[in-house]
Amino acid sequence: MGFGLGVSPDQRATEAQIDEEMLALVTRLTNDINWYMRERGMTRADLATRMGLSAGRVSQILGGGENLTLRTLAALSTALDARFDVALTALKGEDAYTSRSTEAGQAVSHYHPVSRTEPLENTRFSRSSHR
Repeated sequence: MGFGLGVSPDQRATEAQIDEEMLALVTRLTNDINWYMRERGMTRADLATRMGLSAGRVSQILGGGENLTLRTLAALSTALDARFDVALTALKGEDAYTSRSTEAGQAVSHYHPVSRTEPLENTRFSRSSHR
């Protein structure tokens, strides 16, 4: 990200946090894909053949330095005959979103807990049952 004129410190901090979260997501995803392949004795060349890509391109994807698109993730899951399991969890316990009701003038809390028993980095792929 470039730090141009007129960019507030809050905006810079938000951009840095987004970049950090993106790197963490890509790392977790590529680690899980590599684990899944290793558990099944699948090589990057095998994956490349299934995806119709070069082995070099698959190495770029699995190297972790890319912004993986949803299409790329879908192609990976199809080639692996697997499905990604994704969950969104609050960073803090009992995190709540509060908004002001314009008509009533009182605060309304919207809390939507996510039931999740394991962190994303421990999530593994599930076999697709509809292939």
